[in-house]
Amino acid sequence: MREFRLSESLERMALGSYQLPLGVAATSLKEPVQGYTVRFQEGTEEEPDTYVFHAVVSHERLRPIVDAAFNLLPREVTPVVEIGSRDAYRTIDTYVAEEPMPLVEFLRTWYEFEEVLLEDVSIGVGANAEEPWIDVFVDSWKGILISVPVEMRDTVEQMFAEHHVTEVASTWDEELPDSRGDAGKGDAWQGDGEMGEEGSGEEGLVTRDVLEMVDDHSPDIDELLLVLREKWLLELNVDRETNVDEAGRHLGMTLWHAIVLVQSADGESDRGAYITVWMTAGSLAQAEELLENALVDHAEWVFESIYTMDRVAYDDRPTSLSHLPPTRRRPAVHEVAIEPWGALGSPGGEGPSGPDRDPNRDPNRERGPSREGPSSPGGRGVDN
Repeated sequence: MREFRLSESLERMALGSYQLPLGVAATSLKEPVQGYTVRFQEGTEEEPDTYVFHAVVSHERLRPIVDAAFNLLPREVTPVVEIGSRDAYRTIDTYVAEEPMPLVEFLRTWYEFEEVLLEDVSIGVGANAEEPWIDVFVDSWKGILISVPVEMRDTVEQMFAEHHVTEVASTWDEELPDSRGDAGKGDAWQGDGEMGEEGSGEEGLVTRDVLEMVDDHSPDIDELLLVLREKWLLELNVDRETNVDEAGRHLGMTLWHAIVLVQSADGESDRGAYITVWMTAGSLAQAEELLENALVDHAEWVFESIYTMDRVAYDDRPTSLSHLPPTRRRPAVHEVAIEPWGALGSPGGEGPSGPDRDPNRDPNRERGPSREGPSSPGGRGVDN
């Protein structure tokens, strides 16, 4: 796998004195007030009372503050990743570690990819712990979210003071119009809830990839997510037995698109393939069962991992599936395609470096920011 490198051709945007991540190509947002907000969060039967902090600082100041924030965590933590989803019925994919791990292991991976994770606005990364109850998360806009028990408020405020970050009434402009129905959205968000793509010419927010793309096999954000999933043992945080949209509506049978990474069954470590599967299923568990059955017919390959798996709207199906009826009542595999790599594969002997980025291969939308706007860090209860 090739090294993850930032593109050297990108020019950093700034809103006054506030430098943005490289993943922002253009925006109509106003310059935020740098500092942190804090509010009290009443506990529940399972969670203690906490103070929730959210800090916004210019990008050149970010790293040491993130380092200090992660060092608030205890020795054992549970990693969390949020990334803009390509799934047709979900805005954000949330991945949570199966089991807690040592903080040093979490930080080892964080530092390995920190440069990219602090620039790409489609992904947010953090970790939490239950004893003490601490949550530290760097959101997609690279705001720093910290939730701590009430007795740790002074500790967090001292940490911010050491980095010359002061409390403010608000950071991003709270008066910006709301186009999605959630408080605190910025006018960077377009009326349909989607975000402008680079070169679209639309007003609002224009995002871009930050990784260097030398050719079609250069590693992208999906490969980085795969690496994080493997190193932190992350699982998609959804109910595997149901098929619902973000509002909880049951969808029944939907179209699924999956890419599976496999290795040669003959034990050659330098040869493998990406297997693309189109199928109809009524849940994630059912889709994974169909995948397993589909691979049985290709004994020359051994399953390694699921690269991507998303639900696809019927109207976004590829032309090869134009014959499919809009309503399907039974699970089924519709199409299987194999893209080898290695000694006999397309990229030569370079090892796996991502499937070809053919538009017909993945009709889903590009990944957008993992959060729903710069002043609304998702469901973590921050209102700045």
